[in-house]
Amino acid sequence: MEQNSQIKRIYEDVYFLSSIRPFRNYENIQSLNRAAEYIEGVFSQFTDQVQIQEFSVGGDRYRNVIGIINPEGKQTVVIGAHYDVAGNTPGADDNASGVAGILELARLLSREKNRYRIELAAYTLEEPPFFGTVKMGSYIHAHSLKKKKADIKVMICLEMIGYFSDEKGSQEFPLPFMSLIYPDTGNFIGVVGKIGQKKITQKIRDLMRKGSEIPVYSINAPTSLPGVDLSDHRNFWKFGYQAVMITDTSFYRNPHYHRRSDTVTTLDFERMYQVIKGLRYAVLNL
Repeated sequence: MEQNSQIKRIYEDVYFLSSIRPFRNYENIQSLNRAAEYIEGVFSQFTDQVQIQEFSVGGDRYRNVIGIINPEGKQTVVIGAHYDVAGNTPGADDNASGVAGILELARLLSREKNRYRIELAAYTLEEPPFFGTVKMGSYIHAHSLKKKKADIKVMICLEMIGYFSDEKGSQEFPLPFMSLIYPDTGNFIGVVGKIGQKKITQKIRDLMRKGSEIPVYSINAPTSLPGVDLSDHRNFWKFGYQAVMITDTSFYRNPHYHRRSDTVTTLDFERMYQVIKGLRYAVLNL
């Protein structure tokens, strides 16, 4: 029963966010605010503190929403996901799925004893035209943590965690030889880190495997490999923090990436539940 209720909650979170109209892109600030208020509502129930991090871009106000569990913890684990979308798309996988992940982690981790300060961060302005700039919500957050000299154990970025396929050949790769190392069936979740951070990447992979029933694979690769730095973890790398991306591999698997067809009906919520279950175990056992 508990599993069913969790799957239902995850579905409802993705359904709400992907149903917002007009679409929650940078031009539709009221829609972004509706998403932010929904996220804040969940955080206010299940975290110890909620912070709204507002910033201005081109005369408009945008906001990150941060829920903090165990604020007295000396070392911080950041778990982040962006809630904006690219253009006029519903963004169910990209990235309502990631946001649903941090919302469910708020519900689950609020019940647990944990030695870390956990910052669950919902970011805005990850998508173009702001991607790769200092106007990304995650850049604002990472920069603020650096200024405070925060002791960050790791930043875990949830970037598209809901699309899976059991069809052979459904998984593509940036380089052909990678199909010799990884499955060509898109039924697994990936932990992506950069060169030099192999230890934390593999530790999170191993803990997720232990705490869930979904296949988990990891890669440490240079940021020049297409896709490796294509989300909010990139800004934590910029400031010298350890960071990984948890992903269903985005456009290497999901044909609905950045399209109107990225809807709630395309996602696999039982597998999403397993991803979140594995993440909960990983955070508690880091």
